[in-house]
Amino acid sequence: MLKGILFDLDGTLFDRDAAVRELVADQHRRFSGAFPRIRAETYVARVLELDAHGHGDKTVVYQMVTGEFGLPAPLAAELTADFWGHYHSFCRPFAEAIPVLTELRHRGLKLGVVSNGAVSIQERVIARLGFDALVDVVLISEREGVRKPEREIFDRALRKLDLRADETWFVGDHPEVDVEGASAAGLTAVWKRTAYWSTPDARHEQIESLEELLTSVREHL
Repeated sequence: MLKGILFDLDGTLFDRDAAVRELVADQHRRFSGAFPRIRAETYVARVLELDAHGHGDKTVVYQMVTGEFGLPAPLAAELTADFWGHYHSFCRPFAEAIPVLTELRHRGLKLGVVSNGAVSIQERVIARLGFDALVDVVLISEREGVRKPEREIFDRALRKLDLRADETWFVGDHPEVDVEGASAAGLTAVWKRTAYWSTPDARHEQIESLEELLTSVREHL
């Protein structure tokens, strides 16, 4: 019997790429005096490419951007700090995220978020999105000292919720970090299909949107 669901954060509960796209476009506007010959479209596209859907280190991203565009090297640190200083303000939940989490809680399920990243960043995002009041536990890799797809972070989440793996689902978008990691830890892995990631090799269920999760949940309660 299903008793709990754990969620990845970036790309699963909110559109991270959209947030970065808007942020970087705004950054280009605000820093236009520092690189007047670089078109906004070119700048945004290159940062997004190097960001790699959140898997690119931002320090390295901006070092590469400034180097490729022939910008002063010290500007990279300024752009990196600016990115993280404004990031959370561009984050918005998927339209269905809050209604789905609310319904899942109403159905008596225990909920949690397991995210790789820095505590100072991810906690601000979760608060901004309004998820902190809708989940029972939040595990962030920096604080836990272990990252997905390592089994320990999934096991730790289960212990915090007092659940077994066989009564818990994990919903995420990344085929290896989320799906393979959760499946190896014994949870039912649910892949929120994303066009830019390939289909996971590990055994999994699949949804196109969080709303589809509600249909699956009704069949397992």
